[in-house]
Amino acid sequence: MMEKINLKLQKNKKLYFAGDFHLGNPNEISSIQREKHIVKWLDTIKKNAQEIFLMGDIFDFWFEYKKTVPKGYIRLLGKFIEIIEEKINIHYFVGNHDMWTLDYFQKLGIKVYHNPTEFNINHINFLIGHGDGLGKGDNRYKLLKNLFGNKILQTLFRIIHPDIGIGLGKYFSRKKIIKWIIALPI
Repeated sequence: MMEKINLKLQKNKKLYFAGDFHLGNPNEISSIQREKHIVKWLDTIKKNAQEIFLMGDIFDFWFEYKKTVPKGYIRLLGKFIEIIEEKINIHYFVGNHDMWTLDYFQKLGIKVYHNPTEFNINHINFLIGHGDGLGKGDNRYKLLKNLFGNKILQTLFRIIHPDIGIGLGKYFSRKKIIKWIIALPI
């Protein structure tokens, strides 16, 4: 049975939803520019935000090793901490590009969800999640997603040094190799 999270929206407060920033893609310069815009947006909403829902694929590739995370994104991560310290909740729904999170975001105070989750907000039910791979069909993608979600395969990938592993992940993410693999006949 799916857990239901109850939220009561306070007077004059709002919920915000955003996602698919794909920071890191297509290059560092445009990614930094986009990150700066996101941080400015977060500054404008924090005065009336109660809950911020990040709907996945915030990063074009995110893979956590036990003691290493991808470089960069300091502006955004710092802004997340600032927002959390102002008692605004951040809910992070991992997507297909950032599904390899361990506990880094939780240590920052972000609530992380790996599956769609039911929320009851002011007595209205919502099913909230990234949305990829849901419903019928798209079986090749679902197979690939299951492979990427396999704990044994993730452990084997973590054996690769982060300089190589993160580099490979970013390379394949940019090259859309995943879409190519999905297009292969099974």
